[in-house]
Amino acid sequence: MVSPLLALCRHPIVQAPMAGGASAPQLVAAVSEAGGLGSLAAGYKTADGMYQEIKQVRGLTSRPFGVNLFMPQPACADPAAVEVYRNQLAGEATWYETELGDTDAKTDDGYEAKLAILRDDPVPLVSFTFGCPTRQELQALARVGTTTVVTVTTPEEALAAQAVGADAVCVQGIEAGGHQGTHRDNPETDGAGIGLLSLITQVREAVQLPVIAAGGLMRGAQIAAVLAAGADLAQLGTAFLVTPESGAQPLHKQAMTDPRFVRTELTRAFSGRPARGLVNRFVREHGPYAPAAYPQIHYLTADLRKAAAKTGDPQAMALWAGQGHRLARQLPAGELVEVLVAELDEAKAVFAGRDAGGAA
Repeated sequence: MVSPLLALCRHPIVQAPMAGGASAPQLVAAVSEAGGLGSLAAGYKTADGMYQEIKQVRGLTSRPFGVNLFMPQPACADPAAVEVYRNQLAGEATWYETELGDTDAKTDDGYEAKLAILRDDPVPLVSFTFGCPTRQELQALARVGTTTVVTVTTPEEALAAQAVGADAVCVQGIEAGGHQGTHRDNPETDGAGIGLLSLITQVREAVQLPVIAAGGLMRGAQIAAVLAAGADLAQLGTAFLVTPESGAQPLHKQAMTDPRFVRTELTRAFSGRPARGLVNRFVREHGPYAPAAYPQIHYLTADLRKAAAKTGDPQAMALWAGQGHRLARQLPAGELVEVLVAELDEAKAVFAGRDAGGAA
């Protein structure tokens, strides 16, 4: 029997939900139309903004797609630490002729209102990041036919997701671009994440749930590798970020293969939560001093990042990227899915040939 998760797409390719605009309805629809599974990012949007994008996707494709929600965050940020960081960024605000943002914004990202919409007007899949929903919330989605996925970064988080009745887990390795989807933000564990291949195995041995593998995947052969390691689907974000359908800033797209940006690292500089991005001036100068304060720091730096983009300066933008960013290919999203599937089939044939040779 095919699991509900695998029935959502013809090919084992999921387009990662990238908050901040990259996961535009056009990208989601193009990936789903090509046989993958497109994903909208509801993070940082209003409930109505999310609903309008859902309607846009439905107008572009009849294929299944997913919506990703950010879990509400505990109000545990140290106001004094946030204020110190605000003072540190005063010079940046002056330089880019903008104001620093309000850090008293709500920390729930409109979660309840978004969940209510998704119960009343269901989508095929809903995934959760930055925590684990309740059993009651997942049961309510199950009753309307929605498949549920929880992002996990450790076997313990996967066990928590299984315990509340999630249909699947998205296993996020340390290689992944953007925010680490840890259930609790603990500064003492910064940089201690687990590599994807090892994490897949550990999660597989801990839970009996389908696995979506995410983290640095850019080629079909890498998809074949994670499938061989035990994943059911592979999720790619950075690979789709540079496509024409992506809503990412042009400067962000260009930076993926810009020789000035040679590496990525996990930083709290832009949001107060560990997120992997290209190392630019802002990361170097402010990353070491950014407090653990999400989403307060995200809102503090939001206008600053927009102002930098408006002036054409990528050195103060959050250039989220996975470790494989230099492998980015500027292809239309549907064509990229086709290329990845061809590479996957080729890799499978190579693996099969080696197995046959060994058996002989």
